[in-house]
Parts: sequence; structure tokens; C-alpha cells
Amino acid sequence: MANWLFNLPVFWMTLVIFLGTFLVSFIIYLTVTRLAVGERAAGFRALTPGLLSPLGVIFGLLVAFTAAQVWDDYGRAEIAVANEASALRSVVLLAKGFPGEPETRLRTLINRHIEAAVGEEWPEMARQQKSLKDLPVDLVEALKAALALPAADESQKTIQREIISALEKALDARRQRIILSHSTVTPIKWVTLLLQALAIQIAIGVVHSHSRLACAIGLSLFGTGIALSILLIAAYRNPFSGDLAVSPDLLQQVIATET
Repeated sequence: MANWLFNLPVFWMTLVIFLGTFLVSFIIYLTVTRLAVGERAAGFRALTPGLLSPLGVIFGLLVAFTAAQVWDDYGRAEIAVANEASALRSVVLLAKGFPGEPETRLRTLINRHIEAAVGEEWPEMARQQKSLKDLPVDLVEALKAALALPAADESQKTIQREIISALEKALDARRQRIILSHSTVTPIKWVTLLLQALAIQIAIGVVHSHSRLACAIGLSLFGTGIALSILLIAAYRNPFSGDLAVSPDLLQQVIATET
């Protein structure tokens, strides 16, 4: 599957996938119906319809396993972003325990981290180019600032520990979203899935070659199922790319609600 397809808006992705699937189905229909003459027709009729069930089960299992992977990655990516936003929001709230310059510095660093995440990291994650080697400079600085907070009493020491813990959670959540940004459906999975779909379509065409109407209906119905399966997997194949990508809205809300 080409990256240009995955980067299309959902509407155009749907259109391309359905057109491609039905084009293949039509070619199979024309080929089978033209070959189903004479001795070949008798050979086609000898092929038992029971063959379709195991082929369909294998295709269904391939779709289920692949879809489970992409949806699980998508869900984990949403959780990672939510955890990062929650941790950063906690830092902003806890920083009020150190009014003045320490609070202002922590807020500024958190804001800068979020702005960098939205403006720089998200586009890089969409292209699967973001690396763990790229340290979140502002978040690291916020952690250093938290470690150096002037805790005057036990209450502020407790707040300091909570701020440090929240920043560590934010760093871990950021690592998780970057790791998940590299998740994808590998070429071998796509090839296996598509070849299995092609095998079933050919089998349907051959089994129903004695009736053009039955052949057309069978190929159309199963072609629709194939197109929908491919669309669902393609639309969610990477959590941070495409129209359905996980957005940084929760992180941006931290800035909007910090006062």
C-alpha cells in the first residue's frame, strides 16, 4: 500500500479503495466468465462451494488480527496523550504552591513544551520521523527547575515531590506517544491480506461461473466487505497520521485553562 493513499482525506481514501476493489472484482468476473466454456466450465463446476468457507475464515482472521493491532495502538496513543496532558496540568496547578518566579518559570516551560509538541513533534510523528533521541528540552528544564525549587517547609516539600512525579509521568507519556507514532501495518501483512482477498474473489468467481448473475452478486458483496475491511485498517494504520489521527487538543487545553 502506497503512503499517498494513507495520506488522503477519508472521503477520497474510501473512494479509491472501493474503486480499486470493484475494478479487481470486475476483472475477475470478466476473466472467469470468458474462461468458463467447454471443458473448463465443467472443471469450474466441479469446484465445491465448501471451499469458500475456510477461505473466508482465514480472511476474517487476518482482518481481525490486523484491525486489533491498529485499534489497540490508536487507543494506547490516545491514553498517552491524555496522560501527558493530565500530568502537565497537575504541574501547572501544583506550581501555585511556589508563587512568584518559580511558578512563572514552570508555567513558561510547560507552555513552551506544549507549543513545541504541537508545532514540531506532531508533524514529525505523522511522518514517523520523531525519535526518542530528540530530548524535550523544555520538559527537562522544567524537571531541573522542580528539583531546585526552594521548599521552605514540609508542605512545599510535598508539593515539590508531586511536581517532580508529574513531570516524570509527562516524560514517560511523551515517550509512549513517540514509540506509538512508529507503529504501522507492515508490508507483509498488507500483502498477505490482499492476496487472501484476491484468492477468495477468484474462488467465488469460479464457483459461481455457471451463473453470470450469481457470480456478479457474489463478487460485489464480498468486494464490499473487502473494501470496508481495508478502509478501516488503512484509516487507523498509524495513530498520528491521516484524518483520524490523535490530535494534540488535550495538550493545548492545558495552556488554555492554566489560569
